[in-house]
Amino acid sequence: MKTRVEKDSLGEIQIPLEAYYGVQTQRAVKNFPVSGWKAHPVMVDSYVYIKKAAAITNAEIGLLDKKVAGAIIKAADEVLGGKHRDHFVVDVYQAGAGTSHNMNTNEVLANRGIELLGGTKGNYTLINPNDHVNMAQSTNDTFPTAMRLASLIMVKRLLPAIKHFQATLLKKSKQFSKVVKSGRTHLQDASPITLGQEFEGYAEIVSKHYELISSTQKHLAELGIGGTAVGTGLNTHIKYRSLMAKNLSKVTGLKLKPTRNYFEAMQSMLPFMELSSAINNFAVDMTKITNDLRLLASGPTTGFAEIIMPAVQPGSSIMPGKVNPSMAEMMNQVLFQVMGNNHTVMMCSQAGQLELNVMMPVMIFNIVWMIEILKNALSLFDDKCVAGLVADEKKCRDYAEKSISIVTALNPIIGYAKAAEIAKEAVKTHRSIMDVIRSKNIMPEKELNKVLDLVKLTKPGL
Repeated sequence: MKTRVEKDSLGEIQIPLEAYYGVQTQRAVKNFPVSGWKAHPVMVDSYVYIKKAAAITNAEIGLLDKKVAGAIIKAADEVLGGKHRDHFVVDVYQAGAGTSHNMNTNEVLANRGIELLGGTKGNYTLINPNDHVNMAQSTNDTFPTAMRLASLIMVKRLLPAIKHFQATLLKKSKQFSKVVKSGRTHLQDASPITLGQEFEGYAEIVSKHYELISSTQKHLAELGIGGTAVGTGLNTHIKYRSLMAKNLSKVTGLKLKPTRNYFEAMQSMLPFMELSSAINNFAVDMTKITNDLRLLASGPTTGFAEIIMPAVQPGSSIMPGKVNPSMAEMMNQVLFQVMGNNHTVMMCSQAGQLELNVMMPVMIFNIVWMIEILKNALSLFDDKCVAGLVADEKKCRDYAEKSISIVTALNPIIGYAKAAEIAKEAVKTHRSIMDVIRSKNIMPEKELNKVLDLVKLTKPGL
């Protein structure tokens, strides 16, 4: 392999000749061969957005030569357009503040900018990674800013998937609105409910989580860029902070603004915990919904079998004809992974000291990853499972009629104690509630049918 020599404050090091990255990136590659996982494309984009906006801002202020700024901006646009992506090579597990990723970005843009100006890679007299690409910046304010941008971008990708899933649940609630079934509490018979009402509840749960996740964008949009090393803004022009928020808004299409307090923005990981926790809470309720659907589809002959899931693959390598709730199982696994990601984010969030949190790289890796897999899994679960659910109306009706809990409707007429005796006898003799009541001549048949009308029992009233 042909190489070139680059030098930093620690000495000289060999760099692959064709690499757009430089000495500090190469040190990181050698220092952190941990997982083989590189920064998510959205995190690469977010950091490049910052460098582009900084070049625009510093040129506007008059601190950066317009020719140099133009080369940096053009190099940034190339990366944002999909080029040079394989030169972002730092492992996600790296030094805590993310300096390696920051320098990887600085070096790639500097070296590509140098080429655009007619120079050769490593000739940092033309464009310097620190002095030009990183002008008025520190890893300590750019990395949390990139985290905010990446989080906002990912949230905007996730929300439509959640909204679509909610719409599917609402559609199913209408489709199943007349399917009467037995309710269940404690996994025991309960008063009647419609399958549509169950799905209506699911849809409202998802709707509330949509609102909670969406609300996290407010704090994520408050940027600490311009805080530099510790929040004081050392080495930045007085106009830099406001102009950076303005220019970042333009290049990203996001509605961004400067934070009220730059020390808070660098010390606290609150916006990321807020987002991670909101997604975790959604995952908790989604686990309940997914488990419910697996339970309702259990069978087909020895379980509930009230709903039928679309078959997507054979369910066994040994039992012919077996079909499993594969999409729901996949959904559960992803939800559990999301909860694990959230725990990592929580541990990282509390691990900062004084002016800086030093666990940011793994924090944003987990946030982006949890959103990515949740978005993908939810869309697949929606399309390949929930949208195709079919109700076994006969089975549902049969369970409802056999449920001992329909006797609850007699409480206002004969009292709780007498109703309980009827329920016990029905269980003991393996008869229906209706049969036991008829045998005791408690009320005329016409009145009995009126009181124990299953559809009416799913609505308010006496």
